[in-house]
Amino acid sequence: MMKIGIFSDTHSKVGRAKKVIDLLIENGAEYLIHAGDICEVEVLEYMAETKLPYIAVYGNNDAHMVQYHRSFNLVQEPHLFKIDDYKFKLMHLPYYLSPDDADIVIFGHTHMFECDFKADTLFINPGEACARNKPISECVLLEITDTRYAITSFNRELKTKVWKTQDINFERTKHV
Repeated sequence: MMKIGIFSDTHSKVGRAKKVIDLLIENGAEYLIHAGDICEVEVLEYMAETKLPYIAVYGNNDAHMVQYHRSFNLVQEPHLFKIDDYKFKLMHLPYYLSPDDADIVIFGHTHMFECDFKADTLFINPGEACARNKPISECVLLEITDTRYAITSFNRELKTKVWKTQDINFERTKHV
C-alpha cells in the first residue's frame, strides 16, 4: 500500500498550497505530485522541505519557473515515471490523456476535480488548490493497494477550517 498526495493550480496562493501539502502529509502522503501552475518558487521549496519524494510539472503559467529547473524535481509534460511498479503520466494541460502508456494519468489546468477509471487506467484531476475559480481549495490523496485505488478528494471552503471529503474506490482489474 502507498499513499500519494496530488494537487494542482496553486497559482500565487502559497499559503493555500502549504495548507494542502500539510493536509496531505497529515493524512499519510508518502509522495507529493503537483500537476502544474505552481507559479511561486516557495511552493517548490515547501515541497522539498517536507523531505518526501515529490515531482512537479510545468503549467501554462510557469514559464518563469524554468530558472528553478535544476534546483527542484520540475519536469515538462507529458512526463512518464514510476513509483514502485506503477506507471504514471503527469501533465498540466489535458492533452495527453491516452490510457495506453500509464496506469495512472494525472492532470490539472481545468480547476475542476475529476476522477475516472477507464481502460484499466485511473485519471485524476485534483481540482484547484488556489480557490481562484470557486471559493474552494482542493486536493486528492490516492491510496494504492494490490486490489484497488482509493481516492479521497478533499475540499475546504475559504474562511473555514474544515476539510470535507469524498471517497471514491475503483477495483483494479490489471495487476502490476
